[in-house]
Amino acid sequence: MWKIMLLSFLAGGATCVGGGIVILSRRPSGRTLAVFLGLAVGIMSGVVVMDLIPESIGRGSVIEAAMGVVAGLAVLHILSSILSYIMVITGDPQGHSRLLRMGLLIGIGIALHDLPEGIAIAAGHSAAERLGLVIALAIALHNIPEGMATAAPLWMGGMGRRKIALVIFLISLVTPLGTFMGLILVNISQGIISFLLAFAGGAMIYIAAVELVPEALRSGPLPSAVGAALGLGVIVMLSFLI
Repeated sequence: MWKIMLLSFLAGGATCVGGGIVILSRRPSGRTLAVFLGLAVGIMSGVVVMDLIPESIGRGSVIEAAMGVVAGLAVLHILSSILSYIMVITGDPQGHSRLLRMGLLIGIGIALHDLPEGIAIAAGHSAAERLGLVIALAIALHNIPEGMATAAPLWMGGMGRRKIALVIFLISLVTPLGTFMGLILVNISQGIISFLLAFAGGAMIYIAAVELVPEALRSGPLPSAVGAALGLGVIVMLSFLI
């Protein structure tokens, strides 16, 4: 058990590697931010299309997947509204609230995505030790660009390095949490996993379409398009290689 938990912690920790790459550099310019936002759009779109939705349907049914997507969209809309309200109340003297809200929403979306992935590590390990290792490696590779996509808008929005590091660290713990849950509930319903995967997919669709795309286009249409192509390309490549 301790081996697969260690692998899961390392897979989750890859998010910190991605976030660290961003916060150890200078605050990005408008064009650089556009590339990072586009990267996040590409990564999330690729994960939803290549990973979450097909896996959700494979583990459950189209109906369960559709219910999960709708629930994810609804919950993220509510969370976005709450964050917007909080930031209006607290004030926004530097005009950075959109970026901060966006970074937090990306983090929430990735955390929702990491929970069923952690469960998948446990399920794979239960079937065959090598399978758990392969799944953990795949998740680690996904988590590096996801950490970068989360940290960039927070960094550009004025959040300090320590706070960003804390946010990224908390997100990194979700993967081993999912693995721990999966090890305890080895016989967890495939329908529940299907719903969780689709829920994460719906959350990511909302973040990409409603939050990221408009801000990316404002920051720079061409750089954001380049970033989106890179992000999508990375996910497609990982899907075929692993």
